[in-house]
Amino acid sequence: MHQNGFDGLARALCHGVSRRTVLNRLLGAGALATLVATRGVTSAFALSASAPDGSSVKEGSLKAQATPAANAAPTVVLVHGAFADASGWAGVISRLQAEGIPVMAPANPLRTVSGDAAYIANVVNQIPGPVLLVGHSYGGVVISNAAPQAKNVVGLVYVCAFIPDEGESLQALAEQSTDSLLGPALRPAQYPSGTDEPGVELYIDPASFHEVFCADLPAEQAAVMAVSQRPGGAIGFGEPSGPIGWKTLPSWALISPNDVTIGPSGERFMAERAKATIVEVDASHVAMISQPQATTDLILTALQAVS
Repeated sequence: MHQNGFDGLARALCHGVSRRTVLNRLLGAGALATLVATRGVTSAFALSASAPDGSSVKEGSLKAQATPAANAAPTVVLVHGAFADASGWAGVISRLQAEGIPVMAPANPLRTVSGDAAYIANVVNQIPGPVLLVGHSYGGVVISNAAPQAKNVVGLVYVCAFIPDEGESLQALAEQSTDSLLGPALRPAQYPSGTDEPGVELYIDPASFHEVFCADLPAEQAAVMAVSQRPGGAIGFGEPSGPIGWKTLPSWALISPNDVTIGPSGERFMAERAKATIVEVDASHVAMISQPQATTDLILTALQAVS
């Protein structure tokens, strides 16, 4: 990876250099290989159960559906990453629901590490009873940072995910893997930032999406995912992680030797460093889509251990 390019980018972000300048450096760095990733199609806030047919939703009833009783089994909260949304968990959600497991899949804002973690922690803090946090890709960074901010988190599950250490930025995670295909496929876009300069976000070139992100899915499905991906904000790239949940909580990790989004070497390194219980499956980066049963099985194993 190109260390000098990353260092310059991090300093620029910290010292308020214009987003245009940062973008130029970012695209030149090329070593953005494992910045942020995950997948989905439509924004969804999936609950473990919906209201019966014909019933009306009155004030307070939505909260009652979204938050299980305090004495219930742990709620599984599924957190997606960049280039995705919560619908990527659909196959896992249906299997957990079939087991009677309460589950939620909130939208991850995908703007900054600290902001996204605070948002997810706020969701978790409104759930009475224990919570098992599950993160895919960049969602792993988010749950690692969110867990210390929520007292009811009892464990962490990482699915083809980034697993940062305290003080470590996405820049540092990117430098740990040399077998990722993500960097050259990233493309910039702008969004209103509320300041004089637009914000910068990154998405995967649709022409490369299938190979880079979900090679084990049908081409037709990948084509839909490519044009419905949610970009991740670039500004959080140099942002270091705060206190990390896996240092005090049990963790599990599903990894794949074929994940060329994060890169197999970096994925395994991070899981082993976190002392996670590791399960390896043959999948692309989107194991929760192509291997939903294996993903669900690992979550159920974690639930059994923390219950």
